[in-house]
Amino acid sequence: MAVDDQCKLKFLELKAKRNYRFIVFKIHEQQVVVDKLGGPDETYEDFTAALPVNECRYAVFDFDFTTDENCQKSKIFFIAWAPDTARVRSKMVYASSKDRFKRELDGIQVELQATDPSEMSFDIIKARAI
Repeated sequence: MAVDDQCKLKFLELKAKRNYRFIVFKIHEQQVVVDKLGGPDETYEDFTAALPVNECRYAVFDFDFTTDENCQKSKIFFIAWAPDTARVRSKMVYASSKDRFKRELDGIQVELQATDPSEMSFDIIKARAI
């Protein structure tokens, strides 16, 4: 599975320059490509709304939070989105390509796999970040 250079470039912009809140990736013609970009002012709700209901996607989300000690922190999440309603072949392709794609994105701090929105609720993201 090939990875489009834009995937790595946009991820570096998210990580270093904080130009984006999230990036959604899809597999198109045997290559991982950028599907959607979320601006720095977008919320977690905007991010979850950007994921299709019945198609698999990879995504990264830059989560800002405040610790119990009142410190501002940020963690970059990698989310493998494979809803139950997606086609079986699609789920297999995404599952088999996930680790290779994730290795291309240096700086992922937390990984999450979700098959429905409840598995990646804001509370779960927050709990995994701390």
